[in-house]
Amino acid sequence: LGLVEDARKHLFLTGQTPDPVELQKLQAVERHLAKFGDARKIRDWKSALREADAAIAAGADSSPLVNPERLIGFLAESLLHLCHLDEADSVLTRSPKFEDSFPFSTATKIFGMLSFSYFYIVRAQVDMALGRFENAVTAAEKAKRIDTRNIEVAMVLNNIRSVASARAQGNELFKSGNFAEACTAYGEGLKHDPSNPVLLCNRAACRSKLGQWVKSVEDCNEALRIQPSDNEVAEALFHAQVALKASRGEEVSNLKFGGEVEEVTGAEQFRAAVSLSGQHLF
Repeated sequence: LGLVEDARKHLFLTGQTPDPVELQKLQAVERHLAKFGDARKIRDWKSALREADAAIAAGADSSPLVNPERLIGFLAESLLHLCHLDEADSVLTRSPKFEDSFPFSTATKIFGMLSFSYFYIVRAQVDMALGRFENAVTAAEKAKRIDTRNIEVAMVLNNIRSVASARAQGNELFKSGNFAEACTAYGEGLKHDPSNPVLLCNRAACRSKLGQWVKSVEDCNEALRIQPSDNEVAEALFHAQVALKASRGEEVSNLKFGGEVEEVTGAEQFRAAVSLSGQHLF
């Protein structure tokens, strides 16, 4: 469970000499978890990920005293902040179901949060980054029910609710053709979650509809930095770049996406290309 002090206590409560191998594993895991906590405090996520991996490699994946499944939150949080969203999601998907594992009231705290609450907070943040806003709210609300008095949990829940509300409002405005207002709504959501790739791509779509090609490209670039493997974002960026270059009078006949070359020669064709850049992830 990552509860190293409790594991150490039980090792010695047996009245027998602890297994040297298990004790060595325990000490190694303890060192790496402490370093993970230090790295997390300063938001050094590369070091945090390295220490989480090292804790498992040191024996958390084989010692009966340390359950590696509770380290999933550590791994997923590190991957999330390093923008490895699919990997973070995969790690969490492989996690056990906690509801019936044991009473939440007996859970040990991690970084000031009850351990199960911490897990659901990480789950919520990953869901939000991947555009699963309703799931994110549900997970954050579950964390709040588990850990009702924790300030950080309350702040994350309020933040996720604000982002989900802004996204829903932006979607309605976009669908009704109010692109300027939709752009503002997505911007409000991005104040709470500046690196949300879905909101960035949606705002880019609004900006392309408004003819704001430079800003549209900037949003697409940032979304692609966070989710480099997302083909929809990549295609939106391509069309936004085509529109931007064409608006400057630059040659665009040699630009291609997916192996196809498209030459923009007239105003109508230009508007058609621009409309493609308004891809909306919702």
